[in-house]
Order: sequence, then structure tokens, then C-alpha cells
Amino acid sequence: MCLRTVLAVLLLTSTAGCDRQLEPWIEREAEEPAPERPVRIPGLGAPIPRSQPGVALVSEPARSAAPAPIRGTLRIASEEPGLGGVLFLIARTSEVGPPLAVKRLPVGPFPMEFEIGPADLMMPGIPFAGAIRLTARIDSDGDPLTTEVAELSARLPRAVEAGARDVELVLRRGGS
Repeated sequence: MCLRTVLAVLLLTSTAGCDRQLEPWIEREAEEPAPERPVRIPGLGAPIPRSQPGVALVSEPARSAAPAPIRGTLRIASEEPGLGGVLFLIARTSEVGPPLAVKRLPVGPFPMEFEIGPADLMMPGIPFAGAIRLTARIDSDGDPLTTEVAELSARLPRAVEAGARDVELVLRRGGS
């Protein structure tokens, strides 16, 4: 009697715990044809017309107010023969924590123009705004986690705002 009870409890708990709504397998030939009109999904109707009162719409100027990228020039302090590796351009909002945005670029020719902005965010959804500090580094092995003292690097002496133009970073041995 006890074994029967245990089996009944196991059977009931195993079927009651299944929350998947499984449907039987239907061969392709036996499938019903697709409907002529698309199926209407509640809540996914046509967009609200602009003339409808009481609906707040995003104005055109607000849409175009997306943060602008920072643009500038990368230079080398002195001639360096045979530069190789990868150039990392890094934007940060603070000295600690992950970078706000990172761009991986080929090295040279110098001077070279750069642009870093919302398209280069490390974590989408974080605004590209506020005081942004820029650094650049030529990494000889292409691994952003390793650094060598002899690598060329540059640090902008002061933070800039998103949309800044004519920013200049000068790469030197041992940083700047």
C-alpha cells in the first residue's frame, strides 16, 4: 500500500510541476495554410496618430538631441619607427570602474583623426554624457588587459563634454 501511495504522489507531482504547454508534432504536409491576413496581436495596433489629444509625443528637436561623439586628432610626440599593435581609445566618466566607451583602431598613419561616441559604448543604455576623460594607448600585443611601461600612451589633461571637437591627444613613451 505504501509503494502505491509513493508512486501516486510522484506521478502527481511530476505532471503538476510541468508548466510547458506542449503541442503534438504535426508533419509539414498536415499543417494548415497560413492565414491570408496577418493575425492581430492585442496591444500591437497601429501607431497613435499625432493629432490625437492627450498623447505626449517626443518632439523632433528632442529626438535629434542624441549625444554627439567626441572628435579630435591623435599625434605622436616623436618619430617612432616600426609601430605595431593596436590603438585603444578609451572614454571614462571616472577613474575607477569600467570604461564608458572603447574604440579599437589600427595604428597610424599619424596624425590621425578619431571619433568616439554613443556607438562605441561598452554597456548600451548608459548615456554618453557628462565629464568624459579620454586616454589612448598603442598596445603591442593587442590585448587590452596587458600594459607595458614602454608602450606609447596619452591622457587628456582635463575632462571634456560629449560633442567636443578639436581634441588633441599626443602619444608618448610612458604616457603623458
